[in-house]
Amino acid sequence: MTKILIADDHAVVRKGLKQILAETSDIVAADEAKNGQEVLEKVRKSDYDIVMLDISMPGRSGIEILKQLKDEKPEVLVLVLSMHPEEQYAVRALKAGASGYLTKDSAPEELIKAIRKISQGGKYITASLAEKLAFDLEIDSEKPLHETLSDREYEVMCKIASGKTIKEIAEELFLSVKTISTYRSRILEKMGMKNNTQLVHYALKNRLLD
Repeated sequence: MTKILIADDHAVVRKGLKQILAETSDIVAADEAKNGQEVLEKVRKSDYDIVMLDISMPGRSGIEILKQLKDEKPEVLVLVLSMHPEEQYAVRALKAGASGYLTKDSAPEELIKAIRKISQGGKYITASLAEKLAFDLEIDSEKPLHETLSDREYEVMCKIASGKTIKEIAEELFLSVKTISTYRSRILEKMGMKNNTQLVHYALKNRLLD
């Protein structure tokens, strides 16, 4: 029996996922968590085979939680289930230690297939992502500018590009306005840009927005 910890800040999503898993005989939703801190606490206290992890939760980003999970309990497998398109976060999630990446609009059958493959020690990525990764390997070019950003800087950049204000981003990430402003300055400097308009243009051109 594969024991799953479902981590998502939306109760309706957790309930839906539990219903999908309840229809299987070999997978059980053992527990749930609504933020990153809860995920870490529960994984420290109990054993789960797979953590189904959302990227966008209150407080620390899912990528940060993923990295800490893999540091503390390397044997725990992680399937990232996110509303963000693959172009935005899949490669970062896999590099941080995830065993698979799915978007929330995936079919329930694909979710079950991913869990089964991961529980057997495999990795799960969609055909479109596999194609993208292969294509990226073929092109021996410099890294895209956004890949020079840290995970937190990248998260802030995506939020700025989607039109959110510094204050709104600070509230969402439970950080100070000053900290977000510092991140913004660092992002602009690393990417050789002068303002938010250039960031928006870059994000649209590289399909980084939802």
